[in-house]
Amino acid sequence: MDWKLFSATFITIFVAELGDKTQFAAVAASSRASSIVPVWLAVVLALALAGTMGVWGGRLIAQFLNPDHMKWISGSLFIAIGIWTLLKKD
Repeated sequence: MDWKLFSATFITIFVAELGDKTQFAAVAASSRASSIVPVWLAVVLALALAGTMGVWGGRLIAQFLNPDHMKWISGSLFIAIGIWTLLKKD
């Protein structure tokens, strides 16, 4: 196993998820629940499924695009969505 890749991916995803709307949704759901186990299990499975789709989707796209190009495209889209979020009128 490539521990450097594992560590970089884990830290990046962990930090990105802190304070994310997913975490706030989990807080809201667990605050209304008498037992947190179903909420915890649902959150873990949902994030696992979303992550799995991202990993396999990335693998599929990598067959057609250079990984360096994918990095630039995804980074640019991330920035564009951030700018759009800041500029949009509610």
